[in-house]
Amino acid sequence: MRYCYHDSPIGRLLLAADESGLQQLLMDIDSKPWRIGEHWRSATDELDEACKQLDEYFAGSRQRFELRLAPQGTVFQQAVWQALQRIPYGQTSSYSALAAAIERPKAVRAVGAANGANPIAIIIPCHRVIGRDGSLTGYAGGLPRKALLLELEGVPLAAQTLLSF
Repeated sequence: MRYCYHDSPIGRLLLAADESGLQQLLMDIDSKPWRIGEHWRSATDELDEACKQLDEYFAGSRQRFELRLAPQGTVFQQAVWQALQRIPYGQTSSYSALAAAIERPKAVRAVGAANGANPIAIIIPCHRVIGRDGSLTGYAGGLPRKALLLELEGVPLAAQTLLSF
């Protein structure tokens, strides 16, 4: 596994990939320290394209990532992560809509858990999932980061949502 750190407007990111593709994109969160695997090696240029596309996204010039992804998870999680990738830039969805999209309408809580376990934040856009009532809901990177990402994409946030954190 190759890894690198990348500075962004939402803080430092950790990217990790192997020959199958990008496996992780994690945010620097105090409560969840990064664990670098024993056999991981610092990337020299293997992750340059991912970093370039992230920079373009944060600059507002990229709306769609074109990277080979290889997130590791259960079949159910993979289905949720695939559905997340179908939420267009600048739009949002709800947990119940995602559950319906994967044909598991009663699995709303499990969809929420899979969303929270997304190992490739931003690129697999779990930040685009909000409450059915339009409110911001949990985000591993914290609600301020979620709000920033949605604002970057031009998603209007309700005033009451912004006051909640």
